[in-house]
Amino acid sequence: MTLTKRDLVTRISEETGLVQTQVYDVVQKTLDYIGESLAKGDKVELRNFGVFDVKIRKPRVGRNPNKPETDVPIPARAMVKFKAGKEMRAEVLKLTPKK
Repeated sequence: MTLTKRDLVTRISEETGLVQTQVYDVVQKTLDYIGESLAKGDKVELRNFGVFDVKIRKPRVGRNPNKPETDVPIPARAMVKFKAGKEMRAEVLKLTPKK
């Protein structure tokens, strides 16, 4: 199952009694501010949830599977990395199948 922004807005609205348009505006503004901060290269830390950080991947040489003899240069680029917080990591670990 996938949790969408719409699902999030609906659930928050039902639990808080706020109008969905108000909740949507708050959720959207939150995501906008996170995106703006990451675009500036800043780290975004949400306690008990996780940390979003921008990392620069090194340039490397790739291979075309259709023409393995041909090298394909892959340039350096910025990537967003996410590291789950302690509480989230503990909750997700509960999904580990038992032997």
